[in-house]
Amino acid sequence: MSVRIDERYCKGCGICVFMCPKKVLEESEALNKKGFAVPKVAHPENCINCHICEQHCPEFAIDVLDEKKAAPSPSAAQKPQAAPKVPTSTREMKTLAPRTILLQGDEAIAEGAIAAGCKFYGGYPITPATEIAEGMSRLLPLNGGKFIQTEDEISAIGAAIGASWAGAKSMTATSGPGFSLMQENIGYAVMTETPCVIVDVQRSGPSTGQATKPAQGDAMQARFGSHGDYEIIALSPSSVQECFDLTIRAFNLSEKYRVPVIILADGEIGHLRESVRIPKKIEILNRRMPEQGISNFFGKPEQGTAAPMPAFGTGHFVHVTGSTHKEDGMRDVTTKEVHERMVKWFCDKINENKDDLVQFEEKFIEDAEILVISYGATARPALGAVQDARKSGMKVGFFRPVTIWPSPEKRLREILAKGKIKKIIVSEMALRGYFPEIERIVAGKCELVHNSKIGGEIHTKDEILTAIKEANK
Repeated sequence: MSVRIDERYCKGCGICVFMCPKKVLEESEALNKKGFAVPKVAHPENCINCHICEQHCPEFAIDVLDEKKAAPSPSAAQKPQAAPKVPTSTREMKTLAPRTILLQGDEAIAEGAIAAGCKFYGGYPITPATEIAEGMSRLLPLNGGKFIQTEDEISAIGAAIGASWAGAKSMTATSGPGFSLMQENIGYAVMTETPCVIVDVQRSGPSTGQATKPAQGDAMQARFGSHGDYEIIALSPSSVQECFDLTIRAFNLSEKYRVPVIILADGEIGHLRESVRIPKKIEILNRRMPEQGISNFFGKPEQGTAAPMPAFGTGHFVHVTGSTHKEDGMRDVTTKEVHERMVKWFCDKINENKDDLVQFEEKFIEDAEILVISYGATARPALGAVQDARKSGMKVGFFRPVTIWPSPEKRLREILAKGKIKKIIVSEMALRGYFPEIERIVAGKCELVHNSKIGGEIHTKDEILTAIKEANK
């Protein structure tokens, strides 16, 4: 094996020297043009082809090559790639190895990302999302992808956005304070119509809070965390199986609508272990690549749900900016009509496709006079409580939003329009959480009860059953 360091990109961090188990690399005093000390390959004969140096280099400056295979010349590597053949369809059926395995929720998210075709992960370890980073650091190199542990969450989502514009399906994951740090770049991803997946494994806050305890207090932050007008897609798994399935769906929706998609998990589901069924086939949606000569890569397309998106280095001229821009990407920060047209499109492409986006689960709705609404981990004891209440003769229904944003407003209004629901109980691990959205939808049509719980403990079935009995009096 041959270890090569491209001094143009090396920033002299020394991570590769520290991580190499066989001391192939050593520190040196040789400086590159940026003034950084570039490590030297001191003992190439000791290389065992572990690729650890390559995987941990934050600048992609290291390559571990098999000398028996012909390597591309440096001049060839610098040339732009040939423009890719434009696919006739963005849909494909992908074959997996069907099996049933025991996984943690965070691990299932990593497995789902790989199945969906994720090729890049940039992230910073944070409880209770660290196992996602661990899983991706192991799985991505085995599946032709790249993993970077960044210095913070700001750079993590920035790296994911950059990787997406380089043509890769990309992802990051975090929790609590890390999700707060990502908000500005979430807005940037919306403005630049950059597909990527962001996982927030919610924990107790505010600030550092209870770092190891679950919570559901980030629902409004997921929707309104970044400034300005925009719409977002957020999905909430309530089982380990859904962690796998909804991650695939998140990537598909992200590519279809060219928008960041948030997986709003929680620490309870993230650390829960359950059996997961890996199917034989899954449907994958890929981004629409532009034909040569196309110049409009933003805004409302002539067809489809998003404009075609080129990858850097494929021969297209594209300007990517967080400033207000026209359909060709060029800045125009003064014209009212340009800003209105583009920002309205960011909202319309979500709001006009709610029937495609919104998923929910409902049970016992037809005769229900009391409706329990819950999501994520809390939905599990909530459903159990509803079932016990019905055994006692109480007319109770169950409703679980799977798509948190956009909310299942249409279906809830249909249920309320029947006039049977007298009370609604919202059970969640938050004092605020999703309750304001339900309050907005209900708009005084029936009594609302917020069955909230904080402190890092999930509701018990009996606690929710007690709330149902109180409402039934």
